[in-house]
Amino acid sequence: MAVILLPSLLAAEAGGRSRFELEAPSVESALRQLPVADLLFDEHGRLRSLVNVYVDGVDVRDRGGLAAPPGREVRVVAAVAGGTGACARPRTRPA
Repeated sequence: MAVILLPSLLAAEAGGRSRFELEAPSVESALRQLPVADLLFDEHGRLRSLVNVYVDGVDVRDRGGLAAPPGREVRVVAAVAGGTGACARPRTRPA
């Protein structure tokens, strides 16, 4: 039994649940059982580039990828990207 933990933004999309206990042979199989699987995987079935997955505190890429067994805890972390900061705003010149 693996515990899957979602960040608050994904938990809101999963009906307010941030913790799921699932039986699955692989990390990918566990993630695909989640109600937010469509947000984790793209239209080609690949994990979206801004989604990071950690198994027992180790990046899944360092544990054999999504085919790896889920371990005790799988934590999904959605990276933050995009937006504009103060540096991106056009500056006005004094008259």
